[in-house]
Amino acid sequence: MRDFVFHTPTEVVFGKEAEEKIAARITKYGGSRVLLHYGGQSAERSGLLPKIRQQLTEAGIPFTELGGVVPNPRLSLVREGIARCREEGIDFILAVGGGSVIDSSKAIAFGTPYEHDVWELFEGKGKVSACLPIGCVLTIPAAGSEMSDGCVITNEQGWLKRGYSTQLSRCRFAIMNPERTYTLPPYQTACGITDIMMHTMERYFSHEDDMNVTDAIAEAILRTVIDAAPVVMHDPTNYRYRAQIMWAGSLAHNDLTGCGTVGDWATHHLEHELSALFDVAHGAGLAAMWGSWARYVLPENPSRFARFAVNVLGVENDFTDPVATALKGIERMEAFYRSIGMPTSIPELIGRPATEEEILLLADKCCRQDTHTEGHFKVLYRKEMEDVYRLANR
Repeated sequence: MRDFVFHTPTEVVFGKEAEEKIAARITKYGGSRVLLHYGGQSAERSGLLPKIRQQLTEAGIPFTELGGVVPNPRLSLVREGIARCREEGIDFILAVGGGSVIDSSKAIAFGTPYEHDVWELFEGKGKVSACLPIGCVLTIPAAGSEMSDGCVITNEQGWLKRGYSTQLSRCRFAIMNPERTYTLPPYQTACGITDIMMHTMERYFSHEDDMNVTDAIAEAILRTVIDAAPVVMHDPTNYRYRAQIMWAGSLAHNDLTGCGTVGDWATHHLEHELSALFDVAHGAGLAAMWGSWARYVLPENPSRFARFAVNVLGVENDFTDPVATALKGIERMEAFYRSIGMPTSIPELIGRPATEEEILLLADKCCRQDTHTEGHFKVLYRKEMEDVYRLANR
């Protein structure tokens, strides 16, 4: 078991009446001039944005708005938000949406006081020392950004997707009402479910296997999401199961499921290049990559995969053959993805096989021209990255 520090300062306001407390929370955390940041028109049509505007107006809190966040949030909008915050003296950012909106808000929040271009941080050429406070109203359970310390941004120049983490960017509060997820399309719901599970699985597949509490928490979150998924896919207004998924999304990515272990994260970073190049949904890309990664790295620790198969997916344990048990678990995981409409290969994801040139480009970007490796369960160099992409391309 590794030493660890567990720090989760985000105040969570969860439930049907959670949205009534937005203005009070902004004031509590020092906000006096707010940037209201969001995506498209869904929050407008649902009545959520008008409700927030009314609260801010009644509370006497000045605000300016910046919409237009898209999946795989863009650097150009982050830069626009930074300029707006500097010009208008913004001292608090309120994100209304899912992970893309929250990630964009985080980049704006730490990019505003940063003296140089914000992309330097994502390239590893700088370090944050200050950050505007952020609050969020979560409408899409998936990324877990509402309680995490990280964000991921896509640079349109070269279509590079990179992440940056700092404790300073954790949201001060997260408003979470499961009713706001009722209108999510089935595909978006399934992508969110996949992302939640993968945030847990990236931490679970570790060679540190003596942190029983952490493992048990991770397994319980995964089983809960698997149990809830078919219910909400067929009954999208089921509050009980929408609530399970929403809370699981936060617990999956607030570091709780990684205490005392070393996570892998190769699947996430392999997928980042897929969604950057092909502009596909992150959750769908994760489903398309995971089975191939799992089969490729399984020999490193078959027992870990066998435990996953038995404790999460209910596979009968063949004590004489952990590899066979593990493979059944991978197959069952892929069957679950397919049952909720997720792809399990690159051709299913993008509608055709990737070309060999695209495979080489994906690997080149992922290894950053042979300067970077991915993964801890099994360290992947360029060749191994190419191998996993090719497996997923069948």
